[in-house]
Amino acid sequence: MDLSEWSDFDLGTRLVSYDEDDVMLYALAVGAQAGDLPLIFERDLRVLPTFALPLGLWVADAASSAGAFEPAAALHAEQGLRSFRALPGSGQFEVTGRISQVRDTGRSAILDITAESEFFAATYSVILPGQGGFSKGSAVAQKAPSENRPVGTARAIGPMALSERAAVLYRLTGDKHLIHVDPKAARAAGFARPLLHGLCTLGTTALAIARDSAAAPWELSELDARFAAPVYPGQMLNIVTWPANTGTGGYCFGASVDEAEVLTRGRISFS
Repeated sequence: MDLSEWSDFDLGTRLVSYDEDDVMLYALAVGAQAGDLPLIFERDLRVLPTFALPLGLWVADAASSAGAFEPAAALHAEQGLRSFRALPGSGQFEVTGRISQVRDTGRSAILDITAESEFFAATYSVILPGQGGFSKGSAVAQKAPSENRPVGTARAIGPMALSERAAVLYRLTGDKHLIHVDPKAARAAGFARPLLHGLCTLGTTALAIARDSAAAPWELSELDARFAAPVYPGQMLNIVTWPANTGTGGYCFGASVDEAEVLTRGRISFS
């Protein structure tokens, strides 16, 4: 199939299930502390909305299995999340997947792969370097520019130390790619050592922003970010936020490690 023909491709529906231990493990992997009882104690347990991201990640594998892209020639470039209602502390429900959009940047192609359920919609944007130039005119939809721009004075959060165990904990949420645990596999892929999952960095950042803004982290309603560079366990993460100019609250944000940007074009809102 031509890349443009993958737009709105149906990836099917799967039943996802989890229990309270999965919820608490996820919270610990993205930086919850012993005092964060609503996140790590089964009594009155609250689920971080970013827990939806590992639940829906199967859609990217399904798109690859269908032939839309080769994993070795693709990068997870952007992530979006919309939370419609609170995830239950445990249970099962259906998640439907589709390739919602194919974008042509000229040099590269970007596949927006969406997981949808009654609780959330998550979009995993996969970039295919060197595979652009396939669209004619406006035949392939482009993502609309965001109106959520930063205003006012920047606020710094951190530096905060990422746990040396972050990657080995986070992989237990479902993403067991070898580059996050096996030094040999990481070096073969061009990394100095096993790196942290981008979704773990994003979940950690969302939790840190909630803390800094005195928002309840389980009330996150919208989250978007672009992955700009790899992050390794044990590094120091610096987060910067700005008020967003949407008039409805929320923040724009970025994150860096050793002055290198690792998350850009970040946007987050709480209900």
